Amino acid sequence: MGRILWMIIVVLIVIWVLGLVLKIGGGLIHLILLIAGIVLIVQLISGKRKL
Repeated sequence: MGRILWMIIVVLIVIWVLGLVLKIGGGLIHLILLIAGIVLIVQLISGKRKL
């Protein structure tokens, strides 16, 4: 499950960078990236995830 989460985070970051460069995607990708970041932080703090 941990590898899937990291893959999702990497894909979101790549899409976010492409959206910034190409001026596409609008606020939706920013919202999704923010949610992914919050989920990652919660998992790190809760101790269910090891780096």
